[in-house]
Amino acid sequence: MQAGERRRIIGEWRKNGNNTVKLRCNCARMSIRKLAKETAIYGVSSIVGRMLYFLLTPIYTRVLPNPGEYGIATDLFAFTALLMVFFTYRMETAYFRFGSEADEGSAEKSFNTALWSIVGSSLVFGAILFLLSDWLADLFQYPDKASLVRMCALILTLDALCEIPYARLRLESRPIRFAAIRLISIGVNLGLNLFFLLICPWLQTTSWGAGLVSGWYDPHFSVGYIFVSNVVASLVALLLLSPIFFRLQWQFDRALWRRMALYAAPLVIVGFSYVINETLDRKIMIWFLPGTSDENQAQLGIYGANYKLAMLISLFTQAFRYGAEPFFFKQKNTLGVQKLYADVARFFLIAGMAAFLFIVLYIDAVKYFIGPDYWVGLGVVPILTLANVFLGMYYNFSVWYKVTDKTRWGAYISIGGALITIGLNIWWIPIFGYYGSAWTTLICYATMALACYFTGKRFYDVPYDLKTMALYLAVGIVIWQGSDWLRVQFPEALIIRLALNTVVLAGLAYWVFIRERSRIRNYFKF
Repeated sequence: MQAGERRRIIGEWRKNGNNTVKLRCNCARMSIRKLAKETAIYGVSSIVGRMLYFLLTPIYTRVLPNPGEYGIATDLFAFTALLMVFFTYRMETAYFRFGSEADEGSAEKSFNTALWSIVGSSLVFGAILFLLSDWLADLFQYPDKASLVRMCALILTLDALCEIPYARLRLESRPIRFAAIRLISIGVNLGLNLFFLLICPWLQTTSWGAGLVSGWYDPHFSVGYIFVSNVVASLVALLLLSPIFFRLQWQFDRALWRRMALYAAPLVIVGFSYVINETLDRKIMIWFLPGTSDENQAQLGIYGANYKLAMLISLFTQAFRYGAEPFFFKQKNTLGVQKLYADVARFFLIAGMAAFLFIVLYIDAVKYFIGPDYWVGLGVVPILTLANVFLGMYYNFSVWYKVTDKTRWGAYISIGGALITIGLNIWWIPIFGYYGSAWTTLICYATMALACYFTGKRFYDVPYDLKTMALYLAVGIVIWQGSDWLRVQFPEALIIRLALNTVVLAGLAYWVFIRERSRIRNYFKF
């Protein structure tokens, strides 16, 4: 406990006895219940939305002419994710930081300043990217795909314009509306993908339908329709968020913007490093795999499809981030907040390891989300899934530099992670192929999480129970390895293995509940 917090506690005890302290502790319990509730709402929307997107993965891996076509989409969407960091320059986090101040009017002033900044920059960046589309297509070695780059520019512009309105819904604790808009956008994307990739080709085979699509549908543009669907879906999201734009006032506080920009600037490096860690391996594979260009593109397609399976756990991580980021800022002045942060991280790890084990123990069922041609890469799924658990822990441990305005430390740690990603990928991909990339991702995120934990102890000591958390990690890894051994030794005994995995998972859940029941009752009793 830090000195300032200790003085506040003593002062409140002297002034009001223990009533105020009890009240604040009750508020902490209520706040963590609220976080759990909002995470559940975000999680349901993320799960439903991602499951809808997962329905596209078996379509892509079966309908597109070859894995190389899927590799093009993987490559360009990775490029889009990279540029999204620059389009938004983490202004949404700065909005959380300054919009959650106690002084009256801070939320509106921060909202207006942040949104006007994003509107102006997004239109400029989008226009530049649009004009450079031919040059970028040549750079990516897709000289006949400039139209796809132009659609990426539109997607980036539209999504950036949505970022602050989405953040406002999160800061105002309106997860239902947030989730509804995202689900509608995802539904539009899914519907258009099905229409272009399944319905239109079928119509071409019928005598009455061929005339309906012959004038405008091009079957050779198959991968392009994935981007068309994304453009329309992003536009729909912007239209649904338009009522929030009507609340925008002609107010741009230059002094506040400078403070927000200085706060967010290191976080741009954090975001950029995250995208490097997530996407650079795709590009390095094209350059450093030993095969021909087509063979490397096919390997990238296999890796990208299996990465989708591993990203199932990111549903929970993403939902947690949606609720936790504004939560951390709102609670930063609460009595005993460090203990609250520690318990949030503990609960997150338990839930994350449960998701990890669910994926790896039932991989024989999960694999059917992708086509059989891609199953050769299933071995990377557990590695990448565990990497995402460590990424989630990094998000928890990173709270210290966000609430203390020491965001430069986030930049330092992220730069270190990016260097690990670049160095190990260049070293290992030529030797181990996409397995080298998967292990690099795990090592990177584990290192970043530990670096953030130990650095935080110096500046803002949160009492994480690292021994217990390490125990849960170790038990989960042992169970994974045991299940994997059985899968290799007894490949035909599928039903027996799945039944045994279910018993083990249920037993583990009971063991964890017994260990954590007092903490669970403390926070979740009503």
